[in-house]
Amino acid sequence: MTSIDLADVKQQIDGKVVLFFDGVCNFCNGSVNFIIDRDPDSRVMFAPLQSEVAKALLAEHNFQSELDTMVVLDGGKLYTRSSAVIRASLKMKGLWPLLSIVWIIPKPLRDLGYRLIAYNRYRWFGKQDSCRMPTPDLRARFLATS
Repeated sequence: MTSIDLADVKQQIDGKVVLFFDGVCNFCNGSVNFIIDRDPDSRVMFAPLQSEVAKALLAEHNFQSELDTMVVLDGGKLYTRSSAVIRASLKMKGLWPLLSIVWIIPKPLRDLGYRLIAYNRYRWFGKQDSCRMPTPDLRARFLATS
């Protein structure tokens, strides 16, 4: 296990949102690319849930990560499933922040749709053998690559 310097990681993410995602899921990787393309100000950083840095940051919040759950850390608070998707959309350019209107739908109902996609994501979109390795240009947006 790699030793993580949490103080260094916290300094790196200060004022940013961190999106934790399933690093081997093609749909999740596609979602990361989607957000990167719509976040030119680099307000969102990324970490695969399988990474040591994700495990360390989430453990600080007493959160046991599940690979089928997207997690967003924003302002010291964790958001999961549909709430994480909405939170991430607020950081994107264009009309994507309007997605936040779905906050009016009760969370259990929103999460039902989220869980349907999460449950079927490998079957519908496939999976990779390992977590994505960001290009050199995007490396600074990722907290961990292992």
